[in-house]
Amino acid sequence: MIQYRSLQPDELCRDLFRDFIRRQVVTKCWRREEGEWVIREDPFIDDWSEEDYRTLVSCLQHTLATGGFVYAAFHEGSLKGFVSVEPGLFGGEQNYLDLSSIHVSEDMRKRGIGAALFQAAREWAREHGARKLYISAHSAVESQAFYKKMGCVEATVYHRGHVEQEPYDCQLECPI
Repeated sequence: MIQYRSLQPDELCRDLFRDFIRRQVVTKCWRREEGEWVIREDPFIDDWSEEDYRTLVSCLQHTLATGGFVYAAFHEGSLKGFVSVEPGLFGGEQNYLDLSSIHVSEDMRKRGIGAALFQAAREWAREHGARKLYISAHSAVESQAFYKKMGCVEATVYHRGHVEQEPYDCQLECPI
C-alpha cells in the first residue's frame, strides 16, 4: 500500500532517498526544430549522482523554507515518489506556480503514484492562488506522455530561467 504525506524540513536528507531509484532509460525525445515539435533519437540513461542528490535535498529544503510544497509517496516505509511546487505566482495573467520536480522511483512506476502526486500538487497550487501549474519537463517521450495524460499543454508564457537552465526541456502548463 502506498502512503502519501507532506514532507517536513527535518526529514530532507540524503538518507531519505536511500531506496529511491531515479534511473530512466531514454531512447527518444521531443525537440523543437524550426518551430515544430518532432521526436528524435537521443538514447541515454538519466540517473542522479551523489552531487545531484545533495543538490536535490538542498533545493527541496529551500522549497519548504520559502513556503512551498513537498509531498511524497512511501511504500513499506521507503520514499518512492515526490513532487514539489515553488511558492510565488509568476507569468502575469497566467498565474503560474512552478511544479519544480516530480519523480517516481523506477521500481514503482506505472502504478498511479505520479498521477496522485501531480493531483496533490494541483490542489496545493489551487489553494495558493494559481490558475495553472508551470512545468519545465524532461523531453523524453515517456515523460511527455505522462504530462499529456495529466492535461498539460505547451506553456503560453515561457519562464526564461528554466529555458536557459534546461534548453531541451519542454515548457508546459496545466490548468488547475
